[in-house]
Amino acid sequence: MAPFDDWNNIDEEEEEELQDASYFEGKRDVILFCIDCSPSMQELKEDPVYEGVQTSRLLTSLEAAMQIQKKKVLVGPNDCVGILLFNTTRTNEEAGYASEIKKGCFVYQQLGQVNAPKIQELIQLVEGAREDSDLLKSEYPPLEGKRVPIGDVFTSCNWVIRDNAPKTATKRVFLITDNDDPHPGTKQLLTSARTTLVDLIESGVQVEPFFIGTEDRPFDPTKFYSSVLINSGFDDEAEDEGTLPESISITRINDLLAQMRIHEVPKRAIFNITFELANDFVIGVKGYGLVTEQKKGSYKYFVDLGDRMEVAESRTVYIDEEQQAEVEKSQLVYGMELGAPPANENSDDEMDGAEYGTRVVPYGQRPFYDAEEVRSFRTLELEPGLKLLGFKDRNELAFEDNVKHSTFIYPDEQKYAGSRRTFTAMLKVMLEKDKIGLVRALLRKNAAPVFCAMLPQAEKVEEGGWNEPGGFHLIPLPFADDIRAAPIEEGFRASDDVKNAARAWIDKLCVKNGAYPPDTYPNPALAFHNAQLQASAFREEFDPESFEDVTLPKYDMMHKRAGELIKEWKKVLFKDDAANTIIATAGTKRKADVSVDEAEIRSKYEDGTLNKLRNDQLKEFLKNKSQPVSGKKADLVERVADWLTSHS
Repeated sequence: MAPFDDWNNIDEEEEEELQDASYFEGKRDVILFCIDCSPSMQELKEDPVYEGVQTSRLLTSLEAAMQIQKKKVLVGPNDCVGILLFNTTRTNEEAGYASEIKKGCFVYQQLGQVNAPKIQELIQLVEGAREDSDLLKSEYPPLEGKRVPIGDVFTSCNWVIRDNAPKTATKRVFLITDNDDPHPGTKQLLTSARTTLVDLIESGVQVEPFFIGTEDRPFDPTKFYSSVLINSGFDDEAEDEGTLPESISITRINDLLAQMRIHEVPKRAIFNITFELANDFVIGVKGYGLVTEQKKGSYKYFVDLGDRMEVAESRTVYIDEEQQAEVEKSQLVYGMELGAPPANENSDDEMDGAEYGTRVVPYGQRPFYDAEEVRSFRTLELEPGLKLLGFKDRNELAFEDNVKHSTFIYPDEQKYAGSRRTFTAMLKVMLEKDKIGLVRALLRKNAAPVFCAMLPQAEKVEEGGWNEPGGFHLIPLPFADDIRAAPIEEGFRASDDVKNAARAWIDKLCVKNGAYPPDTYPNPALAFHNAQLQASAFREEFDPESFEDVTLPKYDMMHKRAGELIKEWKKVLFKDDAANTIIATAGTKRKADVSVDEAEIRSKYEDGTLNKLRNDQLKEFLKNKSQPVSGKKADLVERVADWLTSHS
C-alpha cells in the first residue's frame, strides 16, 4: 500500500508552505526613499573608500538607494522604488506635481517598477558627484535658514505613493535625515507632523527612519521624532511613550547601507489566525518565520514574437488519457494506491474469474473521495487557529522536543481590539511563573492539526541595537513515533585539563556581542550568482577575483588571537588517553541480491535448468509478474515454466 502522504497530498500548490519563498516573492514591495537635502547633509568630507575624493551624506544616501535598486532588479523585479528629496529649492517641472507636491520637496525618481534605465541614470548622478563635489549642491540647492515642515514631507510622500503604488503592495518610506530637531520650539508643526503621519499610516504606509549622527554629535530622537513616529508602529518595541528603539540611529554614515539591507525585505506574517484562550474568548495573532532559506529567483519562459519577447503564462491542466479531453479540477477524486492481492495456495491459474493485480471493493465502502472530503480528513474539520489547552512547567520542555523550525507569534490588534493587552498580560504572567503553554494549532487550511509548546520570550534590547521582541515561540511537538530511542552507550569524557585548555581559545573566538546577524553574512553562492546577473543586467564587466566572500573565516586574525592557545590545547589533547582510544565497530551484513534478469531465466528454461535457481530468485521473478509465490520449489519451477510458455 502506498504511504499516506502519497494519496492525501492534494492541492499543495494552492496553499503556501510556512517556509515557502514564493509567499514572499508573490507580494510586491514599494519603497520610497525620502532623503534630506539640508546643508548639513551636503557638507563635504573625505571619502573613506576612495582616496582624494570628497563625499557627503546626501551622496552616500543616494548611493545606498542605488545599491538597493540594483539588488531588487534581481530579487524583486516587480517591486517599485522612488526617491523624494526634501529641504531643496528645486521644484518639480512635470505637469500635475505643482499642486500636489509641497514646496521644498522634489521628486527625483518617480515611483515605479524598478528598471535598468532609471538605475543607470542614478548611477551616472552618483559617479558625476564623485568627480564633481559641487554637482549635488548645484543640481539640488539646499534651503538656507529654514526647513520644510515634516508634515508637508509626509503629505508629499502620501501623494506619490497614492498615485503610483499598487493597492495590494507592502508600502514603506525610508526617511533619511541627520537633523534631530527640525522645528525647535514649534508645537504646532509637531502636531501637524503627527496628524499627517496618521493619514499616511491609515493608507497602509509604514515609515522606517534612518537617523544619521556622529560620535561627537549623536542623533537624539527624543527632541522631535519620538513624539511624531510613536504612531508608526514603533510603540510595539518601546515600553515607555516618547522613546524610540536605539537600533534606528546610525552613528556612522558608512553603516547606512548595512542598515538598509536589514530593512530591505519587509517582515510579512506567514499566517494571521485567531487564538482561543477559552470559550468565547478569542484574540488575534500573527505568525512570523524566523528561519527562511533565501534561494535563487525562479526562471520564466519567454515567447519570441519577432520584434519583442514576452513572458509566457503557465497554467496546470488535467487531461483524461482515454478521452484526451481537459478535466475540471473539481471533478478529480482521490484514493489509495492498492497493490497485488494475496496469494491463494488452493488456486491454480484462475481466481474465481478475477484478474491478478486487482481487488474488489466491498459493498458499502467508498474507494474514492473528492478534494473537500480529503481536506476534512486531514484537518479534522477544524478551522485555522490556535486553542489553548493548558500550562506546564518550563523544565518539562525537553531539548529533543524541538524537531522542526518554530514560529514566532505576535498579537494582531487589527483583528480583535484588546489582543495586545491580553497577549502581553499572559506573556508577563507566564514569564513570572516560569511556565509554558500547550496549544492545538492549525496554521493553514490544508494542514494537519498539531500540538505545540508555547515558549514565552521577554523583550530584550542590547547595546549594539539587537532587539528581541516580546512574544511566544510556537514549537511543534513530535508524536510518539517521530522520535526513535537512541542507543545508550557510555562515551569518553574529556578531562578537566582538556576542557580548560579548549575554553581558553574558544573565548578568544566568540562572536561579537554574542549575536549572529544573518543579514550581515549572505549566502556566498547566491551572492556570487546575483553579482554576475547584476553585471549582465547593467552591461558591466564582472571580475570574479573582486568578489568578496564575507563568510570566509579570518584566519590571520584567528591565529593572532588564539594561535598559541590552540597549540597548547593540542599538546594537552595528545596526552589524554581518552582522545587516543579507537572504538572497534562491527560491520553490517549486506542483504543478498535476489534479482535475476528475465533473459537469463528464459535461457535456463530453454536449457531445462530452471531447478538450479534458488527459491528466493524464483519467488522474486514470480512476484514481479504478479504470480503466486507459495508452494514448494517444484511448484515454483512449474509456475515459472507455464508463464514463460504463455509469453513466448
